[in-house]
Amino acid sequence: MKILLVEPDFPIPPKSKNHKNFLPIGLLKIATYLRDNGSEVLLFRGIPKSIDEEKSLLTFNPNEIWITSLFTYWAIYVKNTVQYFRGLFPKSVIKVGGIYASLFQAEEVKKFTECDEVIQGIIPEVEEYSMTHLPAYDLINNFNNHPIDYQIIHVSRGCKRKCAFCGTWKIEPVFLYKTTIKNEIKFKKIVIYDNNFFMNPRIEDIVNELIELKRQKKIKWIESQSGFDGRILIEKKHLAQMIKKAGFINPRIAWDGHYDQFPIIEEQIKILMEAGYRNSDIYIFMIYNWEIPFEEMEKKRIKCWEWKIQIADCRYRPLNQLYDNFNVRIKGQSIKDYYIHFKTGWTDLTIKQFRTNVRRQNICVRHKFPFYSKILENKKIDKEILKEIKSIQSLEDKIFFLKEKRIDFWLPDK
Repeated sequence: MKILLVEPDFPIPPKSKNHKNFLPIGLLKIATYLRDNGSEVLLFRGIPKSIDEEKSLLTFNPNEIWITSLFTYWAIYVKNTVQYFRGLFPKSVIKVGGIYASLFQAEEVKKFTECDEVIQGIIPEVEEYSMTHLPAYDLINNFNNHPIDYQIIHVSRGCKRKCAFCGTWKIEPVFLYKTTIKNEIKFKKIVIYDNNFFMNPRIEDIVNELIELKRQKKIKWIESQSGFDGRILIEKKHLAQMIKKAGFINPRIAWDGHYDQFPIIEEQIKILMEAGYRNSDIYIFMIYNWEIPFEEMEKKRIKCWEWKIQIADCRYRPLNQLYDNFNVRIKGQSIKDYYIHFKTGWTDLTIKQFRTNVRRQNICVRHKFPFYSKILENKKIDKEILKEIKSIQSLEDKIFFLKEKRIDFWLPDK
């Protein structure tokens, strides 16, 4: 069998194509499994941009084409990809899988994309095979001047919590977990893709394995992409010291609830800091354009400023919406362009204001600035004036000077 694996031309910046958050890890796992079971496999990212690229695909002439999907609101890119490859290879069987394909009914996906088959959820035999065989990173490295130097691992699949805004428990309804991963570690940089790493009942055993590998200098750092369950962290405070010892960086926790829950979040931050993390190392996930109104989200943001913790902001989109044309540069967008949660008072203006405020605040936290200035960020300021701003000690005197020199500024606590 000749199988062509395709990642649609999603609107991901070119510099982020090989970033740990966007690597098509599912296709790479599938590639290893198919190759080792006798199939000839080719990976293509996007749609051919030249006649030469198209010719190379025509030479390959696949029996089957497997196309992955990501967010539901990027479904149109999947549809366009199916249509393109249908025209190029009318006799090939086209299959669509991935997140969007798993969140919608299979018949709906088939009707919208016009594919032949739909693969939903994880492929058990592929997932099991990946426990002993590395994903086909070579398929990425062959076309990349900067080879992948990290390894993506799933220690568990699914999550027992059923957050209304999350699709994990729908895609992976059964929580599955590993009891060991030490034999899977082949790289010194590890990215864990678990949706709830701490939920694993063998979590201490897993982290102890990682601690030992770190001690042996077989691990440089580990990052949990989806963050840590703060409720479990409070129950098992010792996990904070364990992950620190294992080499976990940039710990993330979520603050999905209302402002009055800040003491609980503060306790989670304290546990991480007592384990050795600095406040500037920690991130807080915050979902906005959701059930908490803008004014309350601003209170949460300002509380994070008091803690000097960065925010990983997540704009809510319904799991069944097939479009999202949000553009921060366009004023006055409407529900026709992207989802706006009017029910709790969100508007295009407040959505973009909150996003802007978070971005500015994160810059201030990262660089330990007491205020944000667009002129300063863009480095459009005289060096002598900049030197004078830095020399002024009190914030009140700095503000007076900025006003005097007509330099724009924004204070995160306002």
